[in-house]
Amino acid sequence: MQNESRRIAYSVVVPLYNELENIPQLYVKIIDVMDALGEPFEAIFVDDGSRDGTFRQLAEIARDDARVVVVRLRRNFGQTAALKAGFDHAHGDIIISMDGDLQHDPAEIPRFIEKIKEGYDIVSGWRVTRKDAWLTRQFPSRVANRLMAKLSRVDLHDFGTTFKAYRREILDEINLYGELHRFIPALASWHGASIAEVPVTNIPRQSGKSNYGISRTIRVLLDLIGVKFLLDYSTRPLQLFGLPGLIGLLAGGVIEAWVLAHKILFHESLMLTHGPLMLLGIALLVAGIQFFAIGLVGELVTRTYYESQNKPVYSVREIVGRRDAARPEPPRTAGAGR
Repeated sequence: MQNESRRIAYSVVVPLYNELENIPQLYVKIIDVMDALGEPFEAIFVDDGSRDGTFRQLAEIARDDARVVVVRLRRNFGQTAALKAGFDHAHGDIIISMDGDLQHDPAEIPRFIEKIKEGYDIVSGWRVTRKDAWLTRQFPSRVANRLMAKLSRVDLHDFGTTFKAYRREILDEINLYGELHRFIPALASWHGASIAEVPVTNIPRQSGKSNYGISRTIRVLLDLIGVKFLLDYSTRPLQLFGLPGLIGLLAGGVIEAWVLAHKILFHESLMLTHGPLMLLGIALLVAGIQFFAIGLVGELVTRTYYESQNKPVYSVREIVGRRDAARPEPPRTAGAGR
């Protein structure tokens, strides 16, 4: 454990992919801003498999400045993995993430820190005025942001920006994979994190080439479906699959009962008179059984996952007044208390 004199207050995490031209100016801006805060800090640059000399430039900077840490990934894993690598290697109490293309202004970092010190767990940037192309960037982003806010029930205007500040303990409780970095506020809301938003300037890219395109919006929408499931049904999958299963069974049962009643009472030929309706009823019954089976298997997998890993189903912010704090209570798992 670090002693108080060597404690790092802030970690600035910057994922980079082929940003050679932007590195010198970015480094100077970050160092100037963080120096002015007067507290210990570190700048963590993550080279996500760049091919343009980005790592060489970063390595030279790190050799001259002990406050700079460079994490080089073996290949291009994507922004979520790069951010996760930066978070894992960060030692600051407050962690600030930002892009390396100079579209985020390091001069705005103190505003994030001030908001964190007001008591928030996450502070997210809000690009009020976008400088990107309207059709390929702004419009898809607005649609995705509204969907994310609605489905996640987190009142943010801009989920997509990487420019955010976090308390370390929040990031310690979240596992990142795929492209979940933009959903960190939504995932953190499950743990009861308090989230704020600050307006930031969206600076047009001065050099280099953007690594984003319209295809990213499609991936975001697909990820949104997964996050919605994680937030609402990851611990109770039967609640999701059970309802359509119940509807299918009831509807199929009513149809088949009606067809059978006509057969018994009126001696009608099932296939000639009610063939399509009877087949529909059978299909609904089979579908209902399958949905129920999926839900039950999901419940079994969920119980196995939480109980085998002792996975907690809640998140504690703090404990006040415990005399035996040196002996922490084990986390409650999904099977506890049942």
